[in-house]
Amino acid sequence: MTPQNSNGVIRSIAHADLAARERISAIVPARDEEFSIASCLDGLLSQPEILEIIVVNDQSTDRTAEIVRARMLTEPRIKLLETNGVPNGWAGKNNAAAIGAADAAQAWLLFVDADAEVLPGACAHALQEAIGADAGLFSFSPEQVTVKWYEKALIPFVYCRLARKFPFEKVNDPKKRLAAANGQFLMIHRSVYDAIGGHASVAGDVLEDVALAQRVKNAGYAMRFASGKGFVRARMYRSFGEMWRGWKKNIYRLMGGTSHAFGWELESIIPWIPFFLIVAGLFSPVAIWAGLLLLLLRQLRYGAELSRNGYPFSFIIYYVPAVLLYGGVLVASYLAFSSGRVQWKGREVATKPEAARALAPSKVNSHVRPE
Repeated sequence: MTPQNSNGVIRSIAHADLAARERISAIVPARDEEFSIASCLDGLLSQPEILEIIVVNDQSTDRTAEIVRARMLTEPRIKLLETNGVPNGWAGKNNAAAIGAADAAQAWLLFVDADAEVLPGACAHALQEAIGADAGLFSFSPEQVTVKWYEKALIPFVYCRLARKFPFEKVNDPKKRLAAANGQFLMIHRSVYDAIGGHASVAGDVLEDVALAQRVKNAGYAMRFASGKGFVRARMYRSFGEMWRGWKKNIYRLMGGTSHAFGWELESIIPWIPFFLIVAGLFSPVAIWAGLLLLLLRQLRYGAELSRNGYPFSFIIYYVPAVLLYGGVLVASYLAFSSGRVQWKGREVATKPEAARALAPSKVNSHVRPE
């Protein structure tokens, strides 16, 4: 992997057969993932490019570790590590990821969330794309599986907003400062990971995937961010409360992380004029019809945006609940970041952690293998 030269141009040193020689260590931070860890492991095991799968159990209170140990009896590629808690200045996921990276042996490190299912051919494609572009980081934005009505309302709306803020072509352009990645599938070359300081450099960041991508790009390395449709899919949340807490933890930072950016985002998503006209319709029937027409047009525009981003056009029926849910969780996220704390998976996570750049990953408690 080579940084940019003095003219800002990425130097390509890729060879056609390099993808066939370099292999992957998959790292899965896992905390209370009993409902998804088996399918995650199945997807990773279907990738011949992955030579080892390191699951880092982050003090789970459910059957996560038990499920992994059972798979290890027949799958020698799987290894289970345990954390010793979360060191000061670290977020739990970042600590678990750093522990896994310290144990990994292959040229590429693939960080995968336990709720992600990697489909056959995904890693071959990722390697080919990364090496062909001489990129130090490759990330898929997974296809999001939505089941309940509230998932179909909020999650596509969020990803349409993210597509506006982080368009693939701008993220992948070395001349643009914009950087992004999705931690559900984030593959980085070991040399680049070490050069930017790994997860220790973003130890306390609750948005570690974007922070890592920004460090990679700032260091002058090429990167590739792409749609994961047909390669990776994920169902992020299995209850309304979990979904709310998850986006509350992330959305304020994703949308800029400043009071100004928050205000602009909130103002831009609410259909103020249609709502005003509908209310005015209490006094004038013409106003209510005008308001409904404008709301319908806005809804149709959202349907086109859904289609561009790989979601069913029919999800436009969730437009009004989507706006209300998104606005609500955006405000909740802003208030949480203002207070300095958010709750996630039974832990209190600092949103304004003290600098922890010099901290090293905590030591692994044990390497658990079947007898």
